[in-house]
Amino acid sequence: MLIRADDTFHWPNFQNVKFTKMKTKIILALLGFVSSIGISQNTLITFSLLRQYDDVVDTLKHNPSKNTYQQIKYIPLSKHTSLSFGGSWRFQYESFFNEQFQNNPDQDNLWYLNRVMLHAHLKIKGKFEVFAQVNSSFIGDKDNPSPVDKDELAMNQFFIAYTFNDHWSIGIGRENLILGSNRLVDLREGPNVRRSFDLTQVNYRSNNFSAKAFFAIPVKPNPYIFDNDFLEFDEALSTLYTTISLNKTNHLDAYVFYQKDDNANYNNAQGNERRTSIGLRYFGNYKTLKFNNEAVYQFGNIENQSIRAWTLSMQLENRTKLGNQLYNIGVKSEIISGDKNQNDSVLNTFDALYPSGAYFGRVARFGPSNLIDLHPYINSQFKKLFIEFDYDVFWRHSINDGVYNAALLLQYPNTNNERFIGQQVGTIIGYKMSKHINLEFESNIIFPGSFLKQSNQIDTLYHFKFTTEIKF
Repeated sequence: MLIRADDTFHWPNFQNVKFTKMKTKIILALLGFVSSIGISQNTLITFSLLRQYDDVVDTLKHNPSKNTYQQIKYIPLSKHTSLSFGGSWRFQYESFFNEQFQNNPDQDNLWYLNRVMLHAHLKIKGKFEVFAQVNSSFIGDKDNPSPVDKDELAMNQFFIAYTFNDHWSIGIGRENLILGSNRLVDLREGPNVRRSFDLTQVNYRSNNFSAKAFFAIPVKPNPYIFDNDFLEFDEALSTLYTTISLNKTNHLDAYVFYQKDDNANYNNAQGNERRTSIGLRYFGNYKTLKFNNEAVYQFGNIENQSIRAWTLSMQLENRTKLGNQLYNIGVKSEIISGDKNQNDSVLNTFDALYPSGAYFGRVARFGPSNLIDLHPYINSQFKKLFIEFDYDVFWRHSINDGVYNAALLLQYPNTNNERFIGQQVGTIIGYKMSKHINLEFESNIIFPGSFLKQSNQIDTLYHFKFTTEIKF
């Protein structure tokens, strides 16, 4: 890992880090629970990121020799009706040193995040289903928790769906969403609290074409028990998202999003926003080469300004054998528009709508607005061990616009004419103990560039995160 000669590492002050006996007991109890799951290591169930897509019924319905775990996991209520249960526990330690690129003791912090999610899934005759999932997220020792750090108890998902035939289905309720490449609509898995939408949707599917149309209202998280704001119509998203399979390996997404937001805030504009996004995504593979390329154009208005914004995204990845080991070597790049002139009547700042909280790694210092980045990486799987190294360089697209954070809030206002934001070096080491248990360590170092340095943010930022996750 490269550290330049003029960068000095200052160890943080750990006097404010408290490890109480209660926390230790909680961790030991949960680790004991991890060990108890060992009785089910031979399960064939595949766990999905969105747990409503777990293959529980298909895997266990015709299995006559279920172990205790599988008998609790899958309960047949009748010949065509079943009830399944599951959940996950995720525990993280996360730390920032020089979080705002300034070597001050109040910018060194180590905290822990704890999230438990439990769900139940009822399926009737392969047509009607009800899915419910609760979330409990806590955070400790963080100086300034964000809204996505803590939610003591909330309904993360609760929806009903009905399938009419092989082509048509409908759904209504609260749901996590992932669309396409996750660039514009994502469930925000990096932070402690996932993003949920209250929505109604219609879905169509054939052999080589699928379409999803929905009207959704984002759920606004609050920190306590069942106190999240919902059906707040000051913000809403209407969508038509289609996918065409050009052949077995190449596909094309075409979509349109319409967002209403009465509380938008940019470097050069604030107020009621109405924004339409039209996009195309071409993705697939050719032999050992994978590609994922996307273009989006946005138009609309915010107060007395019109909106004209765009982005181009590219990803190429090649699977290469070096010695006896296979490696994925790739490069990503984005050009994301920023506002050209703060004195005209046009806003050019791109809005990525509802992106991942870890768009450029879980360090999440820069968000996908007014940005150019170049991001080479290499990763490989060594049996149960996954390792990735990546390097990312950031510039402002427009020197008349600021730099935004992962929540698309203005983080670093436009204070100078410098374009170069900084460079980021990252490492991910993951160890998959079983289908149930994953361990992951991620580190990121960001060297500030001339834009940040001229804003008196001159010190190197260090970020570390260790994650234990169990799915059952």
